[in-house]
Amino acid sequence: MEVFEATPKQWGNSLGVTIPRGIVRKAGLSPKRKVRFIVISNKGMKELRKAFGTLKTEKPTQRIMDEIDEGYD
Repeated sequence: MEVFEATPKQWGNSLGVTIPRGIVRKAGLSPKRKVRFIVISNKGMKELRKAFGTLKTEKPTQRIMDEIDEGYD
């Protein structure tokens, strides 16, 4: 999983984001390979921080994240 910030640019009636070359290479992306995106706005990020700041789990956060990532390689 790779994380980066980008500012969307207008492309016709849509918005587009450029993926940095280093991430493209590291993730092995190509033009016809599907990619899943999770979009979190600044407002959404504040809500995530608030939620995870109060979330109590039996598993460590890294273990939960690893379990989420299983099957996406």
